[in-house]
Amino acid sequence: MTPKMLNVEVCYALPDKQTLLSLNVEASATIEDIIHQSGILELHPEIDLSSNKVGVFSKLSKLSDTLHEGDRIEIYRPLLIDPKEVRKQRALKAKQEAQNTNKNKE
Repeated sequence: MTPKMLNVEVCYALPDKQTLLSLNVEASATIEDIIHQSGILELHPEIDLSSNKVGVFSKLSKLSDTLHEGDRIEIYRPLLIDPKEVRKQRALKAKQEAQNTNKNKE
């Protein structure tokens, strides 16, 4: 009996380039198995599965999870700066600009 097969994708995006690979894999394959089978680790040696997070359609997943037909594995790059910190800095800058504008009107 032949194993059930699934069509899935593996995706990794850099700021200037995206790699999207389509594969036909056994339904029992884990996310980690599929990533290795895809060859994406050879294309992007900077990927470290012990530190890079992975997900399926933007939902964080474990390397041991299995997939469904048509799923897309996404390998996430580490954040360079915390999004909360970016919002805080943006709000502080807007507040300072507003204060400077009010001072200039006086």
